[in-house]
Amino acid sequence: MSKALPTRSENYSEWYNELVKRADLAENSPVRGCMVIKPYGYSIWEKMQRALDDMFKETGHTNAYFPLFIPKSYLSKEASHVEGFAKECAVVTHYRLKNDPNGKGVIVDPEAKLEEELIVRPTSETVIWSTYKNWIQSYRDLPLLINQWANVVRWEMRTRLFLRTAEFLWQEGHTAHATSAEAIAETRQMLDVYAQFAEEWMAVPVIKGVKSPNERFAGAVDTYCIEALMQDGKALQAGTSHFLGQNFANAFDVKFQDKDGKLEYVWGTSWGVSTRLMGALIMAHSDDSGLVLPPKLAPIQVVIVPIYKNDEQLELISAKVGEIVKELKKLGISVKYDNSDAYKPGYKFAEYELKGVPVRLAMGARDLENGTIEVARRDTKTKETVQLEGIAGYISLLLDNIQEAIYNKALAFREENTTRVDTFEEFNQLLDTKGGFILAHWDGTSETEEKIKEETKATIRCIPLNQEQEEGVCIYSGKPSSGRVVFARAY
Repeated sequence: MSKALPTRSENYSEWYNELVKRADLAENSPVRGCMVIKPYGYSIWEKMQRALDDMFKETGHTNAYFPLFIPKSYLSKEASHVEGFAKECAVVTHYRLKNDPNGKGVIVDPEAKLEEELIVRPTSETVIWSTYKNWIQSYRDLPLLINQWANVVRWEMRTRLFLRTAEFLWQEGHTAHATSAEAIAETRQMLDVYAQFAEEWMAVPVIKGVKSPNERFAGAVDTYCIEALMQDGKALQAGTSHFLGQNFANAFDVKFQDKDGKLEYVWGTSWGVSTRLMGALIMAHSDDSGLVLPPKLAPIQVVIVPIYKNDEQLELISAKVGEIVKELKKLGISVKYDNSDAYKPGYKFAEYELKGVPVRLAMGARDLENGTIEVARRDTKTKETVQLEGIAGYISLLLDNIQEAIYNKALAFREENTTRVDTFEEFNQLLDTKGGFILAHWDGTSETEEKIKEETKATIRCIPLNQEQEEGVCIYSGKPSSGRVVFARAY
């Protein structure tokens, strides 16, 4: 094993960066601001994709794929949308290279300038709505429920693996509806899908809410979100679902003939989650020894390590382990038997702890004689000796227990770090000491929101959907407020 990780208390940022690299999740690429997702990290993302894709299809959506390149003129058609993304766009201006006459590799051919520049997609609303114009003519074509799995580029200057990179992977749903009510219902439904995934698969409790006008998606009428709390007391936006109204339908002239023969503009939504979820997974659960993965998303749910003195013992242990592996696989449990002789058991234990494998089994000669096996949990680091009879069923129940325990621990942390405040002085003090989610009154104005952000670097994460009506006064302006919103410093 390499030297110990930095601790979270010493340097949370360094702990995170080192853990991502040492656990073989990702590394920086030769292209500044971009990342290479390594096989172990990509295996986790694949499990996320598979679960989400099944949930999307259960709600009636189908997958498609749209171009990576978007004509510049398309972005100009929806004013607030282009304003929101203009500073993050990568632009293609030429279509050909040629050999440098000076013999120094290749150069851009100045004769190959594009008539219209192409934008590498920061998001796909414009190119998709230009396509929907051709797909939608009648109410019979609605609703149109499309999702795509893709990569996008947003030219970030300050990057961090998974959390903020110039290129990242995501899915983006884009739907069209006959009525406003149907589109809003779709927006809320997909928010619920994201919340269910975060809580049931990632074991991350989230708050569902709506963004303030200052924080909503560029081009949306309303943006709904799920907000999660990380162990350092900062919030992370884990998913968004946008009610677009008729903004993009108007911009791209997407109309349908209703049942009465009247032409109407359609109503739209878009929604997405990205590889940022990988960052949330790491920061919500992991400890100073490495990853702590919820079993539902762990590439390896169970690892078995033999402890032996000679080849004869290894052969006997391997025969028994082979039976256990078959039983576990029958129950759909992913299992790895690590009988390699490259490293000693202690090294392997530390390595699988670093990688967050939920359950580790160890079997030695004495276990073989006694019909037992050592079972170690990654989340609590507890060990016990268990009878081999019925071991597969025991492990299956244990994995369910670990999944639930990880969620409950994260939920307890969030509850302990959610505080109600009534004064700006208390608000400031809490941000600098405890952090977490702060429930405070806000007067509803953009001006007050901006001033709080400028002075404290805290933002309104969301207005909770279950917000209680509570008369009060804004912590900053002293003006009337009808309910508390969620403030936090955030990633």
